[in-house]
Amino acid sequence: MSESRVAFFDGRLMPLKDANVNIATHAFNYGTGVFEGLRAYWNQDQEELYIVQAHPHFARLLRSARVLHIEVPYTVEELVSHTVDMLRANEFRQDVYIRPLAYKAEAAIKVGLSGLKDAFSMFAVPMGDYVPTKGIRVAVSSWRRIADNMIPSRAKVTGAYINAALSSDQARADGYDEAIMLGEDGHVSEASSANLFMVRGGVLVTPPVTADILEGVTRQVVFDLASELNVPVEVRAIDRTELYSAEELFLCGTGVQLAGVVSVDRRAVGDGQPGPITTAIQKKYYDICHGVSDTGRRYVTPVYHP
Repeated sequence: MSESRVAFFDGRLMPLKDANVNIATHAFNYGTGVFEGLRAYWNQDQEELYIVQAHPHFARLLRSARVLHIEVPYTVEELVSHTVDMLRANEFRQDVYIRPLAYKAEAAIKVGLSGLKDAFSMFAVPMGDYVPTKGIRVAVSSWRRIADNMIPSRAKVTGAYINAALSSDQARADGYDEAIMLGEDGHVSEASSANLFMVRGGVLVTPPVTADILEGVTRQVVFDLASELNVPVEVRAIDRTELYSAEELFLCGTGVQLAGVVSVDRRAVGDGQPGPITTAIQKKYYDICHGVSDTGRRYVTPVYHP
């Protein structure tokens, strides 16, 4: 990471290289933190950096923090403002990924959540695509998705992402781009760290929030875009074998963005290319991210020319 990069730490902007925590920090030892992942996209023609869905992301961060008894001393509006200040201080002129963290900051050996000091920090790094968006190959993982009554699956808990790491690492070692995870009941939940949509009979189908999924911010945008395109949407349980007969399949999330799936367990999805519904939604989504959609301005926060 660049030596000149700036982070938000201990309530102020400071050099990222100096924004460090003690190895005895509770969150480092026990995974007692929550986080978000936001993207900001650079539009060269407009000379503007757009943060996508800043308010919904920070609202979810506060909900996640509540689950772990973490007090965040900022409102959603204040968190968005601090993000804008940090991005301006870094003078980013490229696509970036933003990582806010709220965590148990006590230097303590104690299994628990109450009576421990809390902290909030944030940094950003340049980031492009980290999985292909034009056609990815996935496999159904032998690792099951964590159940909400074990570790809250609808909260972005730092320690819980070992579940995603194990499944995605297995998939890549076996020659795939990503993993699809089943819940304990055997139904499709989501990808290792992205929500899943499939098309069957011209209907866009996705698992319900009770399928141990993360309640994705991008997932909600997909609902909106499907409505604009007059594509019917159904929220219901999905069987594993439905993935093999799907006409289209795609993943969505801040990190993965919107990526068409072309094969599942070495079975082609449709004709082996991202389908028309996937392509149409993907185009609308990227237009929003880059600030070229007038109707999509409600989803983005400009950094340099508010």
